[in-house]
Amino acid sequence: MHALYGFARYADEIVDSLDSSTPAARRAELEEWGATFLSGLAGAPVDDPILPAVLHTIDVFNLDRADFALFLRSMAMDLTVATYPTYADLIDYMEGSAAVIGAMMLPILGARDLDAAGGPARELGRAFQLTNFIRDIGEDLQRGRIYLPQADLAQFDVDHASLSAGISARSASPAIRRLVAFEVSRAREHYLAAAPGIAMLEPGSQVCIRTAYRLYQGILDEIERADHDVFARRAVVPKRRQVVVAAACMLKLART
Repeated sequence: MHALYGFARYADEIVDSLDSSTPAARRAELEEWGATFLSGLAGAPVDDPILPAVLHTIDVFNLDRADFALFLRSMAMDLTVATYPTYADLIDYMEGSAAVIGAMMLPILGARDLDAAGGPARELGRAFQLTNFIRDIGEDLQRGRIYLPQADLAQFDVDHASLSAGISARSASPAIRRLVAFEVSRAREHYLAAAPGIAMLEPGSQVCIRTAYRLYQGILDEIERADHDVFARRAVVPKRRQVVVAAACMLKLART
């Protein structure tokens, strides 16, 4: 898990670097790092602080190499793509940025049937990422990106200017709140599709994933409690609820 996290996080750090490097320089760095990774997959020696652990993990758990290529493709998209016309376009991006992460984790989490668990795992990746997109509309916009589909914005009469105005005012307009409510409902559909996959994991892993499943949905609950105003404050699940949810999931394991 540490190796996969390190791989994904390092790529993300290249893309969203806060230094003064240009998008072209970051793209070149990502391509160079990705090429080193692909060379390692082919058996070449790799001099890198992260990649040897990732390559070892791929080998030990026989992870699908294609998922890693999709991930790097989506990371590269963040350097050139600022908006997504339709939800199908966003799903294509999330296939590499989130869905494949769920699939990569399955052998490590002890899934009994990788084929059966693959679909729900990808759905959970999409659910988590869409939750982040909803919560972080303002933060993403400040990076020059809008992850919610342009077709959805148009449906609710929302545009770049109205989103920027909401950030400045620290208050979402009624139109933006209706847009957020729509996206929350869409995210919950992904969670529903992901739910059957939890029971397919090794019992100890079920505790971790069920806890994350409930707490990430808790972010949506907090957004709803704020009347879908994602600009007034960042939606965070209270510590008390985090503890209660984790304890309940552990207790469920103890009773099985």
